[in-house]
Amino acid sequence: MSLADRLHHIAPFRVMDILGRAKAMQASGADVIHMEVGEPDFTAPTQVLRAAEASLQKAQTHYTAAAGLPQLREAIARYYADHFGISINAKRIVITPGASGALQLILGVLVNPGDKIWVQDPGYPCNRHMITMFGGEAQALPSDNALLNVDASAQAITKASLKAMLVATPANPTGQVLSAFELGSLITACRSANTLPIVDEIYQGLQYDSSPTTALSFDHDDLFVINSFSKFFGMTGFRVGWLVAPEAYVEPIERLAQNLFLAPPTIAQYAALAALTDEVRPELLRRRDVLHERRDRLYAGLKNAGFALSGSKPGGAFYIYAKLPEGFNDGISFAERALNEAHVAITPGADFGFNDTSDYIRFAYTTDIDRIDEAVGRLKVLLG
Repeated sequence: MSLADRLHHIAPFRVMDILGRAKAMQASGADVIHMEVGEPDFTAPTQVLRAAEASLQKAQTHYTAAAGLPQLREAIARYYADHFGISINAKRIVITPGASGALQLILGVLVNPGDKIWVQDPGYPCNRHMITMFGGEAQALPSDNALLNVDASAQAITKASLKAMLVATPANPTGQVLSAFELGSLITACRSANTLPIVDEIYQGLQYDSSPTTALSFDHDDLFVINSFSKFFGMTGFRVGWLVAPEAYVEPIERLAQNLFLAPPTIAQYAALAALTDEVRPELLRRRDVLHERRDRLYAGLKNAGFALSGSKPGGAFYIYAKLPEGFNDGISFAERALNEAHVAITPGADFGFNDTSDYIRFAYTTDIDRIDEAVGRLKVLLG
């Protein structure tokens, strides 16, 4: 078998292997607690499911335009106006097959072979691999104790004129939330270095200690922003997201979308329209409160079990990124033992890059509090 050379630079996504094995164990009767995959345990809101059913009943199943339903693009523009007080031209919004589709389109119109892109490390590994797919090279921004060092990163960006910077807030796997000041300093550094800023906001809305923000609150004509209906809106399997691009890039992005995807999933787009309505929002906020409570419970439990945690709780997303207790230094082997011996599925830090990863574990608090307590108890036994 002959494989393309690029495959040698794309590592397996371990969490998906762990998920598969955990489900196989479950099917054999094991009581597995899932804290590995980054997927909310909530189903899509009832109104969203009804909208999807209605689109089927109306036979709304044909291709849409490559950039998505015009009414969905307009609804997202209103969402920014209503919740952030920002005026965005709906023509700058392109609907995509999930946030991954959005990043592929942005990289496809920006990256030439050999171009370097600043990324967080630790960070979502698929982003790094998508950069590789387009012939680019991911360059790690400075970090301290697994968290992005904003001051050092701004200095590094200013000194080296790379093609683009990709940062996420809230971030996976750390849950780090960048303040408006921190995000502004990174964007300012990018502009001084002629580096294009790309901000991943797919966990926007899932912030617990501060109000949700967006990079579009700044002077945003040159910004790329990625978002999704997967996390806050609980629509992972619908595979629908969006991007906001500078006006000059919209036509090339749409042209690339026509060739890569033809169009985003039609039924998912009609469902997404319902997700943005006032009727759904109270349920989304209730779910955020539930996740907030879970975060606090898991943080306290892991700390009590001896895991090393940063001084403050992660501000967003639904992850805690914890350093193994003293005497344990291999996250991969610990995750294996946790699954095989304690039946707790967790993700080793090695999935997320090279800085502060080998002795770290990512815990997703995407299960009920009773199950979180049970998981912590099992891990305490495993730790001895």
